[in-house]
Order: sequence, then C-alpha cells, then structure tokens
Amino acid sequence: MKVLFTARHFNASQRLQAFAEESVKKLSKYFDSIHDVSIVAEPYEHPETPQKIEVTLNIPGHTLVASEIAESYEIAIGKAVDNLKRQLIKYKEKHFSH
Repeated sequence: MKVLFTARHFNASQRLQAFAEESVKKLSKYFDSIHDVSIVAEPYEHPETPQKIEVTLNIPGHTLVASEIAESYEIAIGKAVDNLKRQLIKYKEKHFSH
C-alpha cells in the first residue's frame, strides 16, 4: 500500500507523518487490496478544534473518504482511521458476503 502524506499551510513533524502512516497501514487488516492512501493535514479555523485530517483510501472500484477535526492531529487521525475501518468492514460485508 502506497501512503502519501501532505501538510497544508504548516510544516509537519516527522513524528506526525510516521504516526499517520502507521495508523493507516493498520487498515490492511480489514481489507488487503488497498491500492493507496492519501492523508491531508491542515489547520482548521475553529478555535476548539484547530486541526483537520482528511484520509482518502483507494480500493478496487471505489474511493473511501474520512474527514475529521479535533484538538490535535493525532486524535483526528485516530477518528478518521476508525471511520475508514467501519467503512471497509461495511464494504466487505456488502460486496463479498455470499
């Protein structure tokens, strides 16, 4: 699985990039045909939840997207990965259960 991390309007630390990449790589437990993942981190204008993460997951024939805002990028990444995990499980049940 190819992972692309983009930070908009700020310079992301190596620790944040590594955390994001490791978090999305765990999704391969739920669906092994993930082509690539795009993670976009950017500041958000709300003072209580100033960080936004958008994760786009490409699987054969579909694109799954999760966008989350939180008080830290790590929390937003965790929420987005949980959201995508739920989407992948639902996709597998719908398309591969016979």
